[in-house]
Formats: sequence, structure tokens, C-alpha cells
Amino acid sequence: MASIEEVRSGIAQANDRASESLGALQQAQDCIEQAQTALAQVTEGSSQSDVEQANAYFADAASKIGDVQQAVNAAMEAAEGVSARL
Repeated sequence: MASIEEVRSGIAQANDRASESLGALQQAQDCIEQAQTALAQVTEGSSQSDVEQANAYFADAASKIGDVQQAVNAAMEAAEGVSARL
């Protein structure tokens, strides 16, 4: 079995990786929102239903990334709690 310090170190490493993923997720969310804005600008006035659907998909994707970010933050907080109780 790992020592307390090894467990704490492992938790810190896991949280470091998770923190890195939050940056990547934020970048992905920003890019999706930019794509949605670009699509909205170039299709302004269009009556095609596909345009609305594409915008809805972009909005849904950005929202789901937000959900993932919240889950990662919750996991990191829980892991920190484990480390603090050791």
C-alpha cells in the first residue's frame, strides 16, 4: 500500500492534469462560441432551418463543455478533500 505522502503526491498530480484539462476545455468552448458567432453573422437573414439547427448544436456543445468543466472542478475538490483528510 502507498504511503500517505505518495497518495497526496498522486492526488496533486491528478489535480494538476485535471487543471490542465480545464484550460483545454475553456479553449474548446471559446472556439465553439466563435464558430457559432461566425455562422450567425454569415447566415443572418437566412430562413433555412439548417442554420437554426447548426446554431443550436453549437450552443449545446458549448453548454456541455461547461457541464464537463463543472464536473472536473467537483472531482478536483473531492480529491483535495481526500488529501486533506490523510
